[in-house]
Amino acid sequence: MTVATEKLAGDMAENKLCDKFVATFDILGRKWNGMIIETLLVNGPRRFKDLAESVSKCSDRVLVERLKELEAADIIERRTYADSALIEYALTPRGESMRDMMAAIHEWSDKWQTVNK
Repeated sequence: MTVATEKLAGDMAENKLCDKFVATFDILGRKWNGMIIETLLVNGPRRFKDLAESVSKCSDRVLVERLKELEAADIIERRTYADSALIEYALTPRGESMRDMMAAIHEWSDKWQTVNK
């Protein structure tokens, strides 16, 4: 490796985004995940049908997929009850800790985002 190539590799490494930051946006950047998290932050635990109504443009198939992804990331949990057929989704402590971040996103969008319909 030449000195120039080593410098270029070093410069690229310095400009690389943090792996944890990238992993976070892999979750938050998925379509519908932010809406699901926000719905649970605002409304508390919800049944699937209630989530589907809140995120109405998301198909049931995609909603199931996103819920599984968020569950695997330990952001939500799927709660079942032994004495009932009730299944609901709730934020885990990790998901609940997103409250301030989501509030900051609301502030930013109120100030800077325009909506063209």
